[in-house]
Amino acid sequence: MILSQIATIQTGLFAKPIADGEVVYLQVKHFDDNGMLVGNLHPDLKEEDISQKHLLRQGDILFASKGSKIFATEFDNISQPAVASTSFFVIRQKEEFRETILPEFLVWYLNNPTTQTLLKSKAIGTSLVSISKSVLDELDIPIPEMKKQHAILKIARLRNKEKVLQLRINELKEKQIQQLIIKSIS
Repeated sequence: MILSQIATIQTGLFAKPIADGEVVYLQVKHFDDNGMLVGNLHPDLKEEDISQKHLLRQGDILFASKGSKIFATEFDNISQPAVASTSFFVIRQKEEFRETILPEFLVWYLNNPTTQTLLKSKAIGTSLVSISKSVLDELDIPIPEMKKQHAILKIARLRNKEKVLQLRINELKEKQIQQLIIKSIS
């Protein structure tokens, strides 16, 4: 099934942030390379300037479609209203698919290296790549049964934990080796 059958895809909002507002304006700079929120967010748009259709909802998927960081992340309702910038497409599942596909699975699939390679091969631009809405619209999305989606996500989470632990092990080994070297010359 293609993504446009499963979800609506709209562009983010173009706005000029201000010092003090009521709505958070999410930009790519607020996320790390893995699509995780970094830093503290503060409201920087006036609520009266925002259309209801642009306000993010729990379960919306933000797809960073421009630049060097192409990633998807699930909007996890932060404590204040938020909108996405034009660097994102907002992917909102259609009601009839909410029971058959998990937003987290869609995020995993969009971030999967095979999917990323496919999307980047269809990107426009050379120095500043951009994935078009039509490319996303036509992206084929497999929909395994819920039990399998949960299993895939569990494996992915475990693999990510393994990567973090392996990195920590390597750091500790390096520290130990450096301490032994310093000790041997003292």
